[in-house]
Amino acid sequence: MKFQKLIYPSRFSVLYSFITWFLIVSQLVRVTFFIWQYDEVSFNLFTLLGTLLTGLFFDFGTVSFIAFPAIIYYTIFPNKWINSWVDKILIWFFTFLTIFILVFVFFAEITFWDEFKTRFNFIAVDYLIYTHEVVANIEQSYPLPLLISGVLISTFLILFIFYKRKYFQNTFTQKASLKQRLVVLATAFTSCLFFTLFITNNQAEWSSNRYNAEISKSGIYSFFAAFRNNQMKYDEFYTSIDNDKAFTIVRNKLKEENSRFKNNNLSIHRTILDTTKNDEPHKNVVFILVESLSGSFMKEFGNEKNITPFLDSLAQKSIFFDNLYATGTRTVRGMEAVTLCIPPTPGQSIVKRPENQNLFTVSNVFKSKGYNSNFFYGGDGYFDNMNAYFGGNGFTIYDRGRGSVLSDKIKTTRNNINDDEVTFENAWGICDDDIYSKMLKVADEHYNSNKPFFNFVMTTSNHRPYTYPDNAIDIPSGTGREGAVKYTDYALKKMFEKAKNKPWFKNTVFIIIADHCASSAGKDEIDVANYHIPAFIVNLPEYQNQKIKKQCSQIDIFPTFFSLLHWNYESDFFGNNILASTFEERVLLGTYRKLVLMKKDQVMVLSDQKKQNFYKWNKLDNSLNTIPLEMSFLNETISWYQTADYLFTHKLLK
Repeated sequence: MKFQKLIYPSRFSVLYSFITWFLIVSQLVRVTFFIWQYDEVSFNLFTLLGTLLTGLFFDFGTVSFIAFPAIIYYTIFPNKWINSWVDKILIWFFTFLTIFILVFVFFAEITFWDEFKTRFNFIAVDYLIYTHEVVANIEQSYPLPLLISGVLISTFLILFIFYKRKYFQNTFTQKASLKQRLVVLATAFTSCLFFTLFITNNQAEWSSNRYNAEISKSGIYSFFAAFRNNQMKYDEFYTSIDNDKAFTIVRNKLKEENSRFKNNNLSIHRTILDTTKNDEPHKNVVFILVESLSGSFMKEFGNEKNITPFLDSLAQKSIFFDNLYATGTRTVRGMEAVTLCIPPTPGQSIVKRPENQNLFTVSNVFKSKGYNSNFFYGGDGYFDNMNAYFGGNGFTIYDRGRGSVLSDKIKTTRNNINDDEVTFENAWGICDDDIYSKMLKVADEHYNSNKPFFNFVMTTSNHRPYTYPDNAIDIPSGTGREGAVKYTDYALKKMFEKAKNKPWFKNTVFIIIADHCASSAGKDEIDVANYHIPAFIVNLPEYQNQKIKKQCSQIDIFPTFFSLLHWNYESDFFGNNILASTFEERVLLGTYRKLVLMKKDQVMVLSDQKKQNFYKWNKLDNSLNTIPLEMSFLNETISWYQTADYLFTHKLLK
């Protein structure tokens, strides 16, 4: 009894009740996710218990950090002032505020899971930064007044229960001895120190079933872990080999008959020479990076809902890549892949990192041929650091721009898309139809000034809240992903119809590719099928329409395109010409922590605990089955990612 009073002094009644409720609700959220993914999670008894107990462990660590400020207050607040009006106001106010925030977070976890099928991660960290787009998206996607009302009602209900059970009365009337307070403080401090020094969020990923591993986590703990580890140095977290060996392997993989490497071994810089033509055609280029366009949306890949009729028709009259994969799961990864032609480096995308200006991107190749490079985005390009990245790498910016400004170090032109150029807008920006109209207008201006143009367009409509102009298609706006996909397809068709009437159309090539898939979550540690995206090169009559069956990557699109134009150019690209006889089929993809090399159906996954797993991919059911490790395959996988990270971190991509 004395020991119980020592560790549970009644002065701490509210705090202990809060901790108990937090642990209960956290487990209820975890059970909710289990029910949500019932057909994907493992219900093996040991796995189920492991998931719940691991979750409880991380929840306890989380609540230790949350409760620690209150414990300090209870420890240092003099006993003689207990039950004073100051004491009551402080305890009531901060109890209300803490419970309100946590209830809101629990609601947010459910909506985040709905979108990404993970606990909070680095995406949630980004969303905290870009509040305008995120709050507007929530407002347009969910009944926000109802959600806030639910949070408030839940908060007051919990406070009412605390009041009726006299937790506040005990806290205000009962005193705790100095010894009691110090024991509680020491216990809390030890817990916080233990979770800070010895526990990492990765340790929650104990299960081979990705859903069980995610459910094992605590959302709040995961959020702060992502906040701390938003950028990861390759050699600290991943298996590495000697740099000379790594670059030798990669240079051999990039070697082509028409490429000439520099002598520096720690480099992939080379000159690409094409001797088949004396002249280099200077065709205008419209490059369209389509938001969340999964290959699975197209009839070409088996979808029977007819939501991409134009793109399906385009697949029959273009150079169509039907076995191509995105490098990542976010827009900035797609941008990184197509502009830098580089594998996904661990942690945050290069688009969002410091010192990402004046890199060798595709705009350098276009600039060397006398092109104007332009970036079009229907929202505020401040989001995801897009303006800083594109502006700092030679593009003129066209965006909605709600007042954010570019750095003085970035020498670029920035043009706002004006209100009179907008017919429809949602949280993420203007509709695709409007951004295409702006692009066509700017293309006219460049044509009239006799300047070839490279126009990079980033679309926004295929994104929650899935809203678009009324009566554009036969699916009502805001009803779901299928409508957004069909509107995306409709807007592309309308853009081509307008472009065909332009005097510059015959001399313009259109490249269309997705930034990533609409979903990337699965039960295995990497969901290969959810990286499969379509890509098209349109209006290049010099080449017969064809379907490219080779397994390839986003990073290969521009090297392939430059070869089709027979251009000579300098290259720091990891991508290769897919159409070359020497092209070796392979895919480079990952999450912000998993790094993957896939060849045919063999998949090597590097993890940030300096671990690696080797699988055989079954395309029919999208499953990964473990196979014995191959050292040559492992060394090649390491080489792609180690060299990419080395070049960027040592500023050798400048």
